Amino acid sequence: MTFDLTPEQDQLRDAVRALGRRYGHSYFVAKAKSGEHTTELWTEAGQLGYLGVNIPTEYGGGGGGITELAIVCEELAAAGCPLLLLVVSPAIAATILSRHGTEEQRKRHLPGLADGSQKIVFAITEPEAGSNFHRLGTVARRDGDGWLLSGRKCYISGVDEADHVLVVARTEDAATGKLKPALFLVPTDAAGLTRSKLDMEILSPENQFLLYLDDVRLPGDALVGESLDAGLPALFAGLNPERITVAAMGAGTGRYAIERASEYTATRKVWGGRTIGSHQAVSHPLAHAAVQVELARLMIQKAATLYDAGRDLEAGVAGNMAKYASGEAAALAVDTAVQALGGAGMTTEYGVATLLGAVRAGRIAPVSREMILNFVAQHVLGQDKSY
Repeated sequence: MTFDLTPEQDQLRDAVRALGRRYGHSYFVAKAKSGEHTTELWTEAGQLGYLGVNIPTEYGGGGGGITELAIVCEELAAAGCPLLLLVVSPAIAATILSRHGTEEQRKRHLPGLADGSQKIVFAITEPEAGSNFHRLGTVARRDGDGWLLSGRKCYISGVDEADHVLVVARTEDAATGKLKPALFLVPTDAAGLTRSKLDMEILSPENQFLLYLDDVRLPGDALVGESLDAGLPALFAGLNPERITVAAMGAGTGRYAIERASEYTATRKVWGGRTIGSHQAVSHPLAHAAVQVELARLMIQKAATLYDAGRDLEAGVAGNMAKYASGEAAALAVDTAVQALGGAGMTTEYGVATLLGAVRAGRIAPVSREMILNFVAQHVLGQDKSY
């Protein structure tokens, strides 16, 4: 057992950290407040190869795994630039296409995902279904050699920045007559696909949308995989990378908040010659948050290692635990940082309160802490299913 990164992973971490700090949290906040996207950072990260670290080399990627992509997500977040589309496009979409797409789909999409010139977002959540993908109402039905998609999706990230949206729908199994999941690559400018922006209380340059699919007509090759049998494995292929990279982004955000607060409390003096950080009422909460973030990072590393080793079932457990631990730790770290800074903590200038909405959302999405606890209770502790 080793906790050391490889020399290549260390170099990746250092390089991504340097890139993130060149842009910094003020850049991130300015883009979010102006309604713009972090295009410059995304483009440069793609040109440097950081967006495609987990994509096979034959399609223009770095040939690494989710461990490397988690490093990218964490270090950009630790620099104050938590990019949600890293989770959606390279982690979810690229993994699904790499593992379950047709050769033509891989050739068409993976090089662009690797260099950042293409983005594919992911649409599974629906207003009525919540976390239960068995109740999805979006249906795909055969139409000659193609497909017609109808339904609604909600909380879909970055549709306004993407070329395609990877839509999870249900199709009828000709053998059984039952509905089964399938994934479709839908151009964001397809006829019948409309969107409505959701107003969110989260400071982010990446927007959330409602999607409406009204008999969206697609060619036969829009179906991900060689057949409908690829649907369920393809869907699950994206869930573990999603949880691991979201967790990494949360851990990086926690590190950023603790670093900001530590710098402030180590120099701020209001009672004589002592810094406020010398008081345990200030330093102990920060130390506690730092411990929680570091524990989450260990679980993230374990989950990514298991996933890259092909141990999907174990990675599923570790990935859920990592997401839970990171979500709690990031929220604690940002809240503690705000408290340590006092009134300064609520200003834009000091750059911690700007993350309150994002870390609170991290305890809800992409899977809520309660559903993770249900999962652990059932699959780790052997309890009866409670829902």
